[in-house]
Amino acid sequence: MPNIRHAPVAPTRAQRLPSGGAIDAHRHDDHQIAYAARGVLGITTDAGSWVASGNRALWIPAGTVHAHHAHGDLELHLVGLPAADDPLGLDRPTVLAVGPLLRELIVAYTRAPRLDGPERARLRAVLLDQLRASPQAPLHLPTPTAPLLRALCALLEADPADGRTLAELGRAVGASDRTLSRLFRADLGLTFPQWRTQLRLHRALVLLAEGLPVTTVAHRCGWASASAFIDVFRRTFGHTPGGRAPR
Repeated sequence: MPNIRHAPVAPTRAQRLPSGGAIDAHRHDDHQIAYAARGVLGITTDAGSWVASGNRALWIPAGTVHAHHAHGDLELHLVGLPAADDPLGLDRPTVLAVGPLLRELIVAYTRAPRLDGPERARLRAVLLDQLRASPQAPLHLPTPTAPLLRALCALLEADPADGRTLAELGRAVGASDRTLSRLFRADLGLTFPQWRTQLRLHRALVLLAEGLPVTTVAHRCGWASASAFIDVFRRTFGHTPGGRAPR
C-alpha cells in the first residue's frame, strides 16, 4: 500500500461515507474498533480483506496498515484504544459478532467522544467487557502470496460466479489440482471450496449494500438458486440477505 499515513492516535468518532467512499491506507499506534451501523464496511490490508455489516465489527490491532471502504451509504463508528489497553489479545484484524448491547455501547461512546468523566469511563468499561465476550467470526478473505494462487484467485475475483472445478482452473493457470489444493492449505490456511465461499460471501455483502435484489446477487456470486444463497448467508451472518441484522 503506497503513501501510507501514520496517524499515531486512533480516533474515536462517528462519521458518514458515501457508497464507494474510502479512507486511504494508514496506521495507528493504537488499536481500533470499526463498526458499520449502516451499510457494509470493508477493511483491506496486505494480508487480505474483511467485511462487516450491522451485526459485526472489525478489530484492527495497533500498527496494522489498513484502508476503509464504504459499500452502500456507510454510518461508521470508530473507537480508538491505547495499545496498552488490549481487551482481546489479537495481533491481526478480526471480525467480531456485535449483539444489541454492544451495538448501543459503540454508538453511544462515539457520539460525544470529547466528553469525559465517570459516566463515560463506566460506559467504556462495559464496552470493553462486551468486546471480550464477543465471538469471533471467520470472515477473512486472505490474499495469496504464491504466484499460481494469485493467478487463480484473480480469475475468481473477476467473476465469483465462475463455476469451474479446481482441476479446470488449474489447467488455466498451468498447475494440477493436487498442487493447487496443497497451496491453498499452506498459503491461505483454507481449502479451495472454503476460500471460494468466502469470496462469494464478501462479494454478496457488497452487492447487497449497493441495493441489488437477492436473486441477482445469488446468481452473480455463483449460487445455483436464491434459496441456496439465503441458506449459506443465514448460517454465516445470522440473518437472511433480504432482512436486517439483529439489533
